Amino acid sequence: MIDELIDAVIDREGGYVRHPADRGGATRYGITEAVARANGYVGDMRQFARPAAMAIYRRAYWQQPGLDRVATRAPKLAAELFDTGVNMGPATAVTFLQRALNALNRGASDYPDVPLDGRVGPATLAALDRFLATRGTAAQAVLVKAIDSLQGERYLSLAEKRPADEAFLYGWLAQRVG
Repeated sequence: MIDELIDAVIDREGGYVRHPADRGGATRYGITEAVARANGYVGDMRQFARPAAMAIYRRAYWQQPGLDRVATRAPKLAAELFDTGVNMGPATAVTFLQRALNALNRGASDYPDVPLDGRVGPATLAALDRFLATRGTAAQAVLVKAIDSLQGERYLSLAEKRPADEAFLYGWLAQRVG
């Protein structure tokens, strides 16, 4: 599953880009120079290799945030969280999940609220398991909609706060939400 998700992100992100309005600076395959450097890459971003990008996506955007554990329970949700995390950071994506789980637990009567710590730990997994068991077959789709909603709102907010981000808003909404 993760290989297909990574390939789709790399295909969507494309090769080398250095957009003047992008605070992330130079990117290749959607990996920013800062992320590449943090993962040991020292060369020119124009030469950053696809296998290196794939390894970073697998480790830093799938395994470390615990999305592999979400995938065993709700693969479509894990895919949405991965895509959100690639664009906004894995901790933001997981925090969106935690917020949604807390808002959907009917006043903590279905399961306790989980801390908004941006990590898929035992409390988040227990809440997810309980939500899926309690809400049935539509539960995963509802969580995906919640993540999409939070993501879309964040993109709009970014563009409102920083006019330079308006250059990206249309693409974010067209390619990342829903």
